[in-house]
Parts: sequence; structure tokens; C-alpha cells
Amino acid sequence: MSTTTNRRVTIDDEYRARTRASADLYAEACTVIPAGITHDSRFTLPYPIFVARAAGPRKWDVDGNEYVDYFGGHGALLLGHSHPAVVEAVQRQVSLGTHWGASHTLEVRWAQLVQRLIPSAERVRFTASGTEASHLALRLARAYTGKPKIMRFVGHFHGWHGEVVAGAMSHFDGSVPAGIAPSLLDQSIVLPAEDIPRIVETLQTRDDIAAVIFEPSGASWGQVPLPPGFIARLREVTRKQGVVLIFDEVITGFRWSRGGAQARYGITPDLCVLAKILAGGLPGGAVAGAKAIMDQLDPAAAKAASREKIGHQGTFNANPLCAAAAVATLGIVETTDVCERAEAAAAEIRNGMRRILIEEGVPWGVYGEASVFIIFPNPGRLPIDPATFDPAELGFKGIKGARDANLINRLRVAMLANGVDIMGGPGGIVSASHGPGEVAQTLDAFRIAVRRLKLEGDIRNA
Repeated sequence: MSTTTNRRVTIDDEYRARTRASADLYAEACTVIPAGITHDSRFTLPYPIFVARAAGPRKWDVDGNEYVDYFGGHGALLLGHSHPAVVEAVQRQVSLGTHWGASHTLEVRWAQLVQRLIPSAERVRFTASGTEASHLALRLARAYTGKPKIMRFVGHFHGWHGEVVAGAMSHFDGSVPAGIAPSLLDQSIVLPAEDIPRIVETLQTRDDIAAVIFEPSGASWGQVPLPPGFIARLREVTRKQGVVLIFDEVITGFRWSRGGAQARYGITPDLCVLAKILAGGLPGGAVAGAKAIMDQLDPAAAKAASREKIGHQGTFNANPLCAAAAVATLGIVETTDVCERAEAAAAEIRNGMRRILIEEGVPWGVYGEASVFIIFPNPGRLPIDPATFDPAELGFKGIKGARDANLINRLRVAMLANGVDIMGGPGGIVSASHGPGEVAQTLDAFRIAVRRLKLEGDIRNA
């Protein structure tokens, strides 16, 4: 005699049933790639999806499942996937050559677009990534001021090179991350962004600070918003103290507005770091800023100013293929309303998610600026009202310091099981290609995910 056990189908069951080919590929990947992934943000339990193609606001995995995509190339795709103008530009360029090892017209046109769009961009120098660009910006600032120290803020991300790792994604206590020389930590002054008086006092009382670098959105594309007046006060003090102010606009550049966060807020830094949208979805970064600082890269200008020229190489700097995608993308950013369309769709998503949380009695928060949405899943089970939630009241410790990686992963898997791919913030980056259909599908998936998480005990009602 046999017995049948009635077991509820879980979120994990649904995900595994939909993604068997991804599971097989992940098993293969783990035999050749550490952890089976090539970017830490793609880590997902029980395994990530493997994507086969994408178009507009959607992508399809190797199992044939369709998703509304809010990874957006890690924020690089303001226009959505495979925009026809970008595809045409890349296809045309690939037949002409992918790497000439020479100067070319497209790099000039690319730099001119950046100069027209970004207020600080008196001069532009291209790199192959945002990490490289932040490294170059810090070197330029130190050379220009003759000072060694860099002020950074807890949780603000500027790439993965050794100078900016500690206090960005881990080791918030000031300890030394694995693989980083302890002497590198001595060159950073890492402070909490919430403590403006301490920041100002430090800048006014020390004479060894070359630069301040920060995300003008707040830490991690706005997950931890900056205090009111922070940017203006920092601009005022750094100018008086002769400290180079650097905006890390890798995320905000061409997204917070066509001129980035600096245009949105009306505050111009001395230098800014750019990547992602800058290269139209292909690899590329840049430092853009004041001529006097940037001209340290120019042999003649550096000599005339009695300065040592700063060396800067990079095999893939302003690569012709990347430049072709960039010129096509930034030309559209300059002449159309893509920023505004993406921002409007993101606002609809934020408002809709907030409404769902209220209706479902879930004490979470939803917030964000420009074309991003961020979900705060309240791991500490605080008495939050979704209608009035203000992340600024929690600060870094309350937002990022209280992360529940398991809950975030389960929310993401629940959304994937319902055809929506969000980032691990948790949250998402919205493109101009997201329309009413994508917004509606996203909100339906979010409601289902919240209900399933409640059913499986991950969420308690307010």
C-alpha cells in the first residue's frame, strides 16, 4: 500500500522546475569558474539564470523563459537591450575593425558628446571600465594637489581596486580586506556620510587630503540617501580647502539626467567618473573634469605648468567598437526624452509597489530616485508604514548594515519564478523601453512574490 504526501510547492520548487537548463549550465560553470559566476552580483541560490538573448526591456533564458529585466546590463542600458541604432552602429563598426591601435574619429565624437552633456567635462579621458576610471581620477587628484589622502564614505562603491575596497562593500569596521596591502588603507579616510559636521571638521583641520570621492546618489545607487544639503556643503568646503571634489557618476551619469547627477542638482565637481551608459552597453569608462587637472595627462600642458606628466595607458581605451555604441547611445540621450521616460516608468513601479505593500499589510519600504526603484525588506522587522517610509531615518547601519541576504535572495527568486528579474539590492534599474505592459507585469509579480513569502513564513504582516 502506498501513501501520497501532499506537499506545498515552494518558491524554490517553482524556480527549479522552470530553469533546468540553467541548473545544468551552472554545474558546468562551477567546474571552470570560481563559484560558477563572473560577477559577484550575479550570485543567486540555488543557482543563477543563464540568459540566451535580450531585446528592449526583456530577456530570455536558456530554458526559454521570458523576463522583464531590471538588471539592465548592471545599469548600462538606458535604452534597453539591443536598441536598433546601437546594433546598427556596432554591426557597421565590426566590419571596419574592432581595434586599430590608433586614434580615430569616433573617440573624438564620443568625447565631444560627453563634453556637451556633462557640466564638469572640460576635458575627457577614456578608460576600459569604471574601476579604471576611479583609479585614474584619484591619481590625477593626488598629483594635482601634491597630497596623499583620499576621503571616502562608508558604503560608497568606486570599483574593486585596492584603494577603494575597504569600507565600500565590506570591512566597514576599518579592518583590512583579504589581498589588500594594509598600507593602502592608510591612504583613505573613511567616514560615515551621515556625519556632516565631522566631515567638514576633518576637511578644515587636515592639510593632507587630496580629494573627496562619493556617489552623489548616496551609497549603492541611492540605497542609502545622502543627508539634505550634503553635496552643496561638500562642494563649498572642498573649494575653500583646495581639495578635489570627485563625483562617482558610474551609475548616475546620463541617468539622473542627461547631464548626470551634477546637472540634476546644479553642483559641478572638479572631476567625475563615468562608465555604464557612457559606452552604450559595451565596456568603457572615463574621467571628465577641469582642464587644469586633466591636462596633467598632456605632455605639453604639463610641462608648461611645471608638472610631471601622468602616465596613462590602456589597451582598450576608447576601443572603436565601444565608441560606436557610445556615440549612438549618447546621441539619443542628447536629443530625446529617454531619461524622462525611464524615470516616469520607475516612479510608476515605486508607487505601485508601495500600494501593494499597504494592501498586503507588509511593513517594507520602497523608494529611489530618477530611474531606479529600491526595496527595503525590513530584516529587523521594524514598525514601518510603507506609505511614509523614509530611508534617511535609518542611515547606513539601518539600511545596508542590516541586510538579510537570504530574504533578499528569496525575493529575487520569487520574482524570477514570476517572470521578472530584479537586482540584489533588492531593486531595479529601469530603461526607457519599459512601458505600461512591463510595469503591470512587474507589479503583478511583486504582489505574488510578497504573498508567497508570507505563506512560506519569510514575511510577517504589520
